[in-house]
Amino acid sequence: MPQDNVDDVIRYYHKTESRVGYDLFLRGGKHFGLYRPGDSPWNWQAAMLRMEDKLAQELALPKGARVLDAGCGVGEVADHLAREYDLTVTGIDILDFNIAEAKKRAARLGLDRQVSFRQMSYAQLDFPDESFDGVYTMETLVHAADAEAVLEQFHRVLKSGGRLVLFEYSRTPESQMPKRAADAFREVNEVAAMPSFQRFDHGVLEQLLEKSGFAAVTVEDITKQMLPMLRCFELIARLPYTIAHRLHKQDKVINAMSAVEFWRYRDYFRYNVYTANKR
Repeated sequence: MPQDNVDDVIRYYHKTESRVGYDLFLRGGKHFGLYRPGDSPWNWQAAMLRMEDKLAQELALPKGARVLDAGCGVGEVADHLAREYDLTVTGIDILDFNIAEAKKRAARLGLDRQVSFRQMSYAQLDFPDESFDGVYTMETLVHAADAEAVLEQFHRVLKSGGRLVLFEYSRTPESQMPKRAADAFREVNEVAAMPSFQRFDHGVLEQLLEKSGFAAVTVEDITKQMLPMLRCFELIARLPYTIAHRLHKQDKVINAMSAVEFWRYRDYFRYNVYTANKR
């Protein structure tokens, strides 16, 4: 991953809005939730746990399997998989404060023998070949400057037959969306350091997986099951984003901007679960 992109990602997550927002609203979590008919859209923690259960189901690994969390944040997903599914999880992240908090959380939960965390880029994995039974991302591959390089690393560290699960976005090609939508996506992706989301038109990531040597590639669109949470974010963000926009300071409230614009143009992106196996 080019250093300039790493700096951009670090800058985004170091923003006061990002650090305070993730801690205040999501208790450090950084992914969307999964909703069923009748669920309260405001019960974010329950929805996020369901999304993590969905991840475990897609990994479909036996107890004790070794798994890589690529972009682990503060480790809440790794902790859940270890506690509820008895997986052994190694989490990596480029943010030092995330790794420090992840280690503290695991120790508090008594999981520090089952989960471990290291500061590392997923484009330059410092693990031997065939180290893991499974690898996953939760909305982190979109930050990659070179998605192909990251997928090659995932393929390398997976054991033969190992499982890859990616919870990631795709989008309508710019030529097929209104200019205002295209401009909004471009601005959000630039400020939030998500260059791969900018290039992940529908079908692109599946092609990249196959080119990287993965087999049995599948994709499941679960956008409708995560939209209730996005709607909540949009309602909260509407006023601060409107004020910031009028002051031409929308880049200072990038998460508010993302919530409003993604909801406004929700017909032009998808939230997908990609699965694949190493040949």
